[in-house]
Amino acid sequence: MVLLVRAPAKSRERWQLPWRSLRPGETIDDEAAKLARKSLGTAPSLVEQVAAFGDKRRHPSGAELSVAFLALVDEETGEGVVGDAMWHAVEDLPPLPPRQRAMLEGVVTSLRSRLDQSPIAFHLLPSIFTLTQLQEIYELLLGRRLHKASFRRSLHAAWLVEPTDEWRSEGRGRPAQLFRYAPKKRRSGRRGVRFGA
Repeated sequence: MVLLVRAPAKSRERWQLPWRSLRPGETIDDEAAKLARKSLGTAPSLVEQVAAFGDKRRHPSGAELSVAFLALVDEETGEGVVGDAMWHAVEDLPPLPPRQRAMLEGVVTSLRSRLDQSPIAFHLLPSIFTLTQLQEIYELLLGRRLHKASFRRSLHAAWLVEPTDEWRSEGRGRPAQLFRYAPKKRRSGRRGVRFGA
């Protein structure tokens, strides 16, 4: 899902990404974090710069250069959004200003391409979680299903999680063990999660 805000009445589109123009003396990273916090009503678990866009496509501000940031919140935190903001499915977006559409596509592409090397998915989970919850987050971010056994083998081979002594019932069958994000340092270098079909 992506958070969109209602555009001013004079805009060609009804919705747009949250944005603001940078003023002299402001740092881009600090202002992006403030905008994310204001738009979401709380601090996101991750805010990072993704790319700059300086093409001729139209932006609501008329700016020649736009910098796209990614801010992540989990589902529970995202439910608190109020006012003129609303969540929209990435696969079913309303019309957006042309440059903002390109920015959003760039952010989604960047996010998906980095999932096997970056712990992005763990920013959307509580501190302890089941492997089923983790797989569901990866599937959501990738936009496709993953084979359960292959995902778990890859996850353990990447040394990203460690089991806790806690268990949780997830319906019928035996309880699921809870895990935490705890990457181990390996002499041979870091290995990411490799996703099979």
